[in-house]
Amino acid sequence: MALTKQPPTMAVELAEPGAILLVSCYELGRQPLNLAFPLAYLREAGYAPTVVDTAVNALTSAQIEQARLVAISVPMHTALRLGLQVAEQVRLLNPDAHICFYGLYAWLNADYLLRQAADYVIGGEFEAPLLRLIESLEQGQSGAVDGVSSREQRVEPSLERVSFFAPDRADLPDMQDYAWLIDGERNVPAGYAEATRGCHHLCRHCPVVPIYNGRFFAVPRTVVIDDIRRQVEGGAGHITFGDPDALNGPTHLLRIMRAVHDEYPEVTFDITTRIEHIIEHREIFPELAELGCIFIISAVESVSNLVLEKIDKGHTKSDIVEALGICNAAGIALRPSLLPFTPWTTLADYIELVEFIETHDLIENVDPVHLSIRLLVPPGSALLDQPETADWIGPLDEASFTYSWTHADPRVDALQRTVAQLAETAAEQEWDAFTTFDAIRAAAYEASGSTPPIGATRRRSRKAPPRLTESWFC
Repeated sequence: MALTKQPPTMAVELAEPGAILLVSCYELGRQPLNLAFPLAYLREAGYAPTVVDTAVNALTSAQIEQARLVAISVPMHTALRLGLQVAEQVRLLNPDAHICFYGLYAWLNADYLLRQAADYVIGGEFEAPLLRLIESLEQGQSGAVDGVSSREQRVEPSLERVSFFAPDRADLPDMQDYAWLIDGERNVPAGYAEATRGCHHLCRHCPVVPIYNGRFFAVPRTVVIDDIRRQVEGGAGHITFGDPDALNGPTHLLRIMRAVHDEYPEVTFDITTRIEHIIEHREIFPELAELGCIFIISAVESVSNLVLEKIDKGHTKSDIVEALGICNAAGIALRPSLLPFTPWTTLADYIELVEFIETHDLIENVDPVHLSIRLLVPPGSALLDQPETADWIGPLDEASFTYSWTHADPRVDALQRTVAQLAETAAEQEWDAFTTFDAIRAAAYEASGSTPPIGATRRRSRKAPPRLTESWFC
């Protein structure tokens, strides 16, 4: 049932403390930067929002009832599912409140949200449009707001450069409530920063592409360093750079890491970057290691060159091997994120992937859930622009925020369901990485009607790679 209402045109008082409620539901076990940035921006403009991260703290009835504008951060698919539950709660307790969704998945799913749950949607760079919306509501204006979609108008995502203020984390849950780094005997809270927004690349399956379309913005170096400094002083011993690709601006990143390392030499880092960039910038990897970079997340996705070509990933299987060699030589662990189930994946491809993982000693580098990931095609996906997509794409399932599709080989879809269940069981029963991998590998061979090679899975030949306690990377 639709939850929307027609926003009144009367002026809304939003300067009072708690009149604006900023909500995050899920940011991969990280202290939510998508609350900290707008909080700083709105406080600079004289407002006093309440912030709630429902991944850690419950959203109270009093907070909802006090709010006149509820802005819900939805940077990813899971966050959007949870954000809709928040919107439903708001509508029940405070039907007159205005509801705004902001973030990547807000704009991608704007049509559905504006029919079902939202009064407003903001995509792209959201701070300035959010402030303009607040000012418009205060003035009782019913006209268009630049950068803000409503039921009366749809607009392109805002890509205007904003004046960045250091993220305000003062009202967020403690750093200790979020993901921790586990690196041998070292176990420390992990902070989170972004040196850039958007991405230079155009991978067809990526949700960043429809919003930024190849553009990216650097967050000022002083802002990033100040934010990291505050997190370290708050207890963080490790910093995740969560940029879609931190090496879109390698010089920018290195200057930040050098400054932080000079001040806090014990702090370690991880970054996310492309296989292509690992190869292109191989000369900086020894320095990255010296500065404390201990692992890199890279969207390997597949070892099938056909799949990699279809999603325009920009690398090949041989490139993955080369990138592994570069990282290993520098002493930096490569932690692949994967997209093993696509319309082009065969059972032979999947078996090739699991054998690649074993051969290259990556079993502990890959979280089991990644071996179960199935391609999502959200509204606006660049895949929809490919003529051949019509051969396999199904109808849009708006409530699930993706187009449906069924693999031509039903055994592949059946294997995906089996692997997803194995990954879930492994997490619930705390299986070790090798036990889980063996079970998934056996399922893949069984699905293909073949027998795994004789011999047990090779066990660790080195120290366990560093990881975060939150196992989801994308």
